[in-house]
Amino acid sequence: MKTLTFIGWRLLAGVGVLWGAATLTFLVVHFTPGDPAEAVVGGEGAAPTPEVLAQVRAEYGLDRPWYEQYAAHLWRIAHGDFGTSYRLHTPVTRAIGEQAAATVELAVAAAVTGLILAIAVALATAGRRRWRGPASAVELVAASTPTFWLGIVLLTVFSFGLRLLPSTGGQGVASLVLPALCLALPIAGVLGHVLREALEEVLDEPFIVSARARGLGDTAVRLRHALRHALTPLVTMTGFWVGALLGGAVVTETLFTRQGVGRLLVSAVNAKDLPVVLGVVLLSALVYVLVNLLVDLLYLVIDPRLKEAA
Repeated sequence: MKTLTFIGWRLLAGVGVLWGAATLTFLVVHFTPGDPAEAVVGGEGAAPTPEVLAQVRAEYGLDRPWYEQYAAHLWRIAHGDFGTSYRLHTPVTRAIGEQAAATVELAVAAAVTGLILAIAVALATAGRRRWRGPASAVELVAASTPTFWLGIVLLTVFSFGLRLLPSTGGQGVASLVLPALCLALPIAGVLGHVLREALEEVLDEPFIVSARARGLGDTAVRLRHALRHALTPLVTMTGFWVGALLGGAVVTETLFTRQGVGRLLVSAVNAKDLPVVLGVVLLSALVYVLVNLLVDLLYLVIDPRLKEAA
């Protein structure tokens, strides 16, 4: 019963997050300069007449006060209708669905790459003073480097300089390498540091000493015993992963000229295409909420004592 109450409160908090995201997004997009009616009739280069713009504003409700527009958007979203894109003239759900696969592909590749790098570096350097300092320095640089700058460096070295990998596009595995690295390296920097700290605590535990006394080598102890017990902090960082991947996709897809939800969001913001912006932001917020709910439930499984606190 306590677990159900816990889930209910988390879901209620998730609804609050979605409402806050929708409200903030509406206010930011609505009050930024620009006329969304121009996006409806084909963009600024279309040079529509004032009469046409006035007709479009009336048809889409853009001539109403902002609070009426806000209420209309919120009511429609609450009923599962995200509306039609001003710029693409297609339903928002279809516009996002057509781009979602490319973003999921990039996010999964980046998450797997970042996790592998973090685990490999942490296992190799935990408890070894000679390698711990250099590894920490590299992780700090990777974690603090802006995504757009890291992407420019990767393009300059591996695409324009060495000509090993394509600089743009989304066809084939080769075109996925640089964008995935651009997203994965900052994640690996943070996760590697967290995992190494956890490993070093576990390596001092009595059961590790007992495993070594039974004749297990250092590599076997780290892989078979220490790593399993040190992975719990990575579960805590799952929310960070999701936020980093969703936020980084916007920059990465634009920089590497890849199709995806992030690039769709940038185009929608530039055109003040409010339905698409709201749809993408709410989708991102929903994913974030669901992932954090799953993490909370996973903690209840990992440590049953938390059920009493829940």
